[in-house]
Amino acid sequence: MPKTGFYAEGAPAPAGPYSHGVVANGFLYTAGFGPQDAENGNAIADNVGDQTRQVLRNIQKVLAVHGLTTDDVVKSTVHLQDLGDFAEFNAAYEEFFTAPYPVRTTVGSQLANILVEIDVVAALPQG
Repeated sequence: MPKTGFYAEGAPAPAGPYSHGVVANGFLYTAGFGPQDAENGNAIADNVGDQTRQVLRNIQKVLAVHGLTTDDVVKSTVHLQDLGDFAEFNAAYEEFFTAPYPVRTTVGSQLANILVEIDVVAALPQG
């Protein structure tokens, strides 16, 4: 089955040779997004809660290209620079999702000047 890459208006420009998202086999896969606010000069908040909110707003822009929302997300992968920030991250993350929540993997990662990066997989409507 073919794959189709795309870019979302208002999302931060890719830092390398990759798409904002790819649609394949009934799913939409996003790139890993950081907390850059493309509509505000790529500003970055200084705490993990606000960074998480911005990351998820970036992801919402990618999902919206295909008429999806965070309710369509089935899987997320989260990279935290400091796992000690988990509680603050988790509270912000929960603002964007409703039950049944997507499955999630959260790992500690060495990140370049950001506190959180997230990518998601969303199910496209059947039919």
